[in-house]
Amino acid sequence: MKAVRNLFILLLIFLSPALLHAEETATVDIPEIVLEHISDAYEWHVYTYKGKPVSIPLPIIVRSGGTGKWFAGTAEHLPAQFFFNEERHGKIYETLPDGSIVRPLDLSITKSVAQIWIVVIILVVLFLSLAGWYKKRNERSEAPKGFVGCMEMLVMMVNDDIVKSSIGEKHYKPYAPYLLTVFFFILTTNMLGLLPIFPGGANVTGNINVTFLLALFSMMAINLFGNKEYWKDIFWPHVPLALKCPVPLLPVIELVGVFTKPFALMIRLFANMMAGHAVILSFTCVIFLGWTISVGFGIGLNIFGVIMLLFANCLEFLVAFVQAYVFTLLSAVFIGLAHKEEE
Repeated sequence: MKAVRNLFILLLIFLSPALLHAEETATVDIPEIVLEHISDAYEWHVYTYKGKPVSIPLPIIVRSGGTGKWFAGTAEHLPAQFFFNEERHGKIYETLPDGSIVRPLDLSITKSVAQIWIVVIILVVLFLSLAGWYKKRNERSEAPKGFVGCMEMLVMMVNDDIVKSSIGEKHYKPYAPYLLTVFFFILTTNMLGLLPIFPGGANVTGNINVTFLLALFSMMAINLFGNKEYWKDIFWPHVPLALKCPVPLLPVIELVGVFTKPFALMIRLFANMMAGHAVILSFTCVIFLGWTISVGFGIGLNIFGVIMLLFANCLEFLVAFVQAYVFTLLSAVFIGLAHKEEE
């Protein structure tokens, strides 16, 4: 019960801007609130106090398309020719002297980038501390317990049940570090994304750019190191001659599959995580929506919203693990297919 109470308090803190907005305007714009929280930003919104947002400014680094000069600073000191285009998801655009509007080279540290750095720091500190713990033990020491034992279980599960079984005993070792990194990166990012307060709350794996890069890495691991049997099955598969000559029907289909496999990895992770965040935020907004109508609606929707919100959060914890597992598993399976034994 204490855990449920703490979770509810955190959720109230997270959606307090929506409550304040509802009190001031007598309405709750659910689409606006949801899109604001799942989109990237040039600042990290923490809280709203008396109608004023309390945010952590993030570094903005842009290169002017007109003068070629660089600007580095915060949003408050952004030069006049730059502006945030709300029609383009709040991205920075530039007005050139001739009146045209262009997108400058943008290397800013956005909320998603800052969240990735936080995840990297957490993982580095975590695994260096675990490595230090194992250095002080030997084969005669007791089996690890508690958190160390839990981490060992996860590492062995990914290494033995996913990587080794999918790729094979002969070829799995070079790919194990990458796949373990992918698993723990996605899992940690998903878990932090469920935290309603700083340093969590960013929708990193619900960002198509992040999932695209992860899928690109898997595509490189699959195709750059595939053996000759893998490429032979793509360009000259073991099918009747009529299906590959003179019209290369099967080779074209197999070649398209080289790109559709990582594309499926990208879309699956992106869509599931973004949808999960949107559902949780929508149910949270329902808690405040009823009070803008009447007290009766407020009480009724509060009960409904809290029950569905707790259910959605528990489900999203499961989804956070499942999506990390599935992305790693499918990457390992595709890599294993690129190391087929010679027939």
